[in-house]
Amino acid sequence: MSDDMRPSGPFRFGDRVQLTGPKARLHTITLRERGEMHTHHGVLRHEDLVGLPDGSIVTGSGGHEYLALRPLLRDFVMSMPRGAAIVYPKDAAQILAQADVFPGAVVVEAGVGSGALSLWLLRAIGAEGRLISFERREEFAEVAVANVETFLGAPPANWTVQVGDLVEELPGAVAAASVDRVVLDMLAPWECIDAVADALTPGGVVLCYVATATQLSRVAEYIRGTGLFTDPDASETMVRGWHVEGLAVRPDHRMVAHTGFLLTARRLAPGAVLPEQKRRASKSSYGDEDVELWTPGAVGDRDITDKNLRKRVREAQRAAQGARMASAFGASGDEDEPADLPEGDDAPRV
Repeated sequence: MSDDMRPSGPFRFGDRVQLTGPKARLHTITLRERGEMHTHHGVLRHEDLVGLPDGSIVTGSGGHEYLALRPLLRDFVMSMPRGAAIVYPKDAAQILAQADVFPGAVVVEAGVGSGALSLWLLRAIGAEGRLISFERREEFAEVAVANVETFLGAPPANWTVQVGDLVEELPGAVAAASVDRVVLDMLAPWECIDAVADALTPGGVVLCYVATATQLSRVAEYIRGTGLFTDPDASETMVRGWHVEGLAVRPDHRMVAHTGFLLTARRLAPGAVLPEQKRRASKSSYGDEDVELWTPGAVGDRDITDKNLRKRVREAQRAAQGARMASAFGASGDEDEPADLPEGDDAPRV
């Protein structure tokens, strides 16, 4: 990452800034020339922030003070425009850990959603790694590309976004047995397991992120049925915050509980057969009626309206334009005459 793209240094026009005001109320703004933030506490001019370092205190026209910081990645993904539901930071951290995503890894992701997990994966693989993301809906892909560019300041050269079905597109995108990690965040990941098995290198990890127990059960049984993977391991992550103030130390009244299940398995070497494991008797058999309950329709898929999705695309692209402007100012070193903005060919392929 170049110095101009590092999330540090004095604030510039185009930067996103998180302001913490009275009563700990948060405001996230993109600094623009002649821009202003209006609240019932008064007006804060964007130009008053330009040139200040992270962690500065600024005062609005009403005399109220604001703490100004660049948003952390976890802050950004929780407030960015969304086409689809995002992967929460608590799950993203576990995905990186359980899938063992490492610098230089070749990672396949499907679907890309709003780009939250893509940002975490890009950070983990580093400049030497490669991320190939698949998304069935072009509008979701556009939102994701704009969100990633907004946070990073420029389109990553090692990220490719392909619109289409993973099963159809993956064989042409990567060589067989060349992918280190695959992350599936979709309604019916079992439909992609065969294609994933062909793409993964022996010992590679597939991780499925699903919301319901029925999805978890079906994808686990499908993976077992292929005979191509280790026995799948499933878990969920819950995070409970604590209130700590003087002697008042107690759990928060609210917590981030169930958001989804994580299921991981590793690719076996060609021809390898897992040793048979002794299991206790359990309700492991199922019939056609049970399988019907596992279908995508029965699981339930919430659709975003086209009007709402178009709005999210516009919001994300406006934010990306601000990030490009900040990057251009930083590259030119002259705030009066911005450098040429990146053309569309520099963006990840959608």
